[in-house]
Amino acid sequence: MLALAVPLVLAELGWMAMSIVDTLMVGRLPNSAVAIGAVSLGSILFHTGTIFGGAILLSLDTVVSQAYGARRLDECHRTLWSALHLCAVLVPLLMLVNVAVASSLGPFGVNPDIRPSASSYIRILNWGTLPLMLYFAFRRYLQGMGIVRPVMFTLISANLINLFGNWVLIYGHLGFRAMGTDGSAWATGLARIYMAGVLIACALYYDRARHSGMLRVSPAPDWKRLAGLLRLGLPAATHVVLEIGVFGLATALIAKLDAASLAAHQIALNAASVTFMVPLGISSAAAVRVGHLIGERKPLAAGRAGWSALGCGVAFMTCAAIAFLAVPTEITRFYTPDPTVIHLSVTLLAIAAAFQMFDGCQIVAAGALRGTGNTRTPMLCNLFFYWFVGLPAGYALCFHAKWGAAGLWIGLCIGLILIGSVLLVVWRQTALELSRHA
Repeated sequence: MLALAVPLVLAELGWMAMSIVDTLMVGRLPNSAVAIGAVSLGSILFHTGTIFGGAILLSLDTVVSQAYGARRLDECHRTLWSALHLCAVLVPLLMLVNVAVASSLGPFGVNPDIRPSASSYIRILNWGTLPLMLYFAFRRYLQGMGIVRPVMFTLISANLINLFGNWVLIYGHLGFRAMGTDGSAWATGLARIYMAGVLIACALYYDRARHSGMLRVSPAPDWKRLAGLLRLGLPAATHVVLEIGVFGLATALIAKLDAASLAAHQIALNAASVTFMVPLGISSAAAVRVGHLIGERKPLAAGRAGWSALGCGVAFMTCAAIAFLAVPTEITRFYTPDPTVIHLSVTLLAIAAAFQMFDGCQIVAAGALRGTGNTRTPMLCNLFFYWFVGLPAGYALCFHAKWGAAGLWIGLCIGLILIGSVLLVVWRQTALELSRHA
């Protein structure tokens, strides 16, 4: 489990580091709160739609890992080709959605100081949709076969591309025009082209080194396989987009408040997202490991692998909660010197500390369940507890009780506690069923 999890955790941290670098670098622009708010809103709204397409490919975790565990490499390769066919359909649709989102910020009532920069940020990020989807497809294919180090290398090295691009394009170094927040979006797009290129090259290299026959498999559409990927992938994608979407909507709602509240929300969300990357990487490892063991017809070991992953995830998030309570001011000062933003961020980090263990539990349990082929239960839990419990409670506390951003975060905290608790019970039942088949 650790051999799979550690590189994937580092990869997820590398993914999150790009967002942190973007926030830190635009936070040094003259109007810090507006720049951070625009990048925050633009990024989360872009990812809400685009990640849905990428999350459909989470079905590869189940199909590729189980096929690899059963030593059916041809099935792994055919699944990759089917994933690429899905990408060809999804990319133009996702780009149209992103254009619509960028045009709707005014009617939604987003703060007029933030609106122009956020809209422009989304439109520029949209040009990187194709390489982002290719990255998702090849990443899931490689890690489903247990090849995880290239994924780690790609994300870590892509941060250097993004950092250099930000330095050049935000502030106008090396003869380039200073582009502000737009420069950050272009740098992210260049990093995503690099990520897709590296993983495609790695897939070709491993295929040639192992003589696995990836290029000998027919690239013609396999409609039955496509249907199977969608059957597994759509609930998984809905789960992911419900989770991202609730924070996207929360960001848009907080954008109705002042710029300082939105900046504080982004800082606390960034910090919580960094810690979340660790159980997210463990979740991917759990899906792959459980899938491998089921493919090898070792159901008892698959159940133990899921419990091992849950133990690792919850242990780390307990440490994260302690850090949020112990040094919140120091964390916030990494992002901004604004005293108002710092004060608001400290409050939000205390709320984030309350849901850390439950957040780790729910995402790792979802990964373990995905390894068994169950993608519907996490989706239904997110739909009900986030959207019908947490978000309405948060909205009432934020706008009716006048608690501001803290009220919205308390509502989402309640939702997360319920999701984590229910999915833990569901995994316990799943592990018992696996033990009965041993």
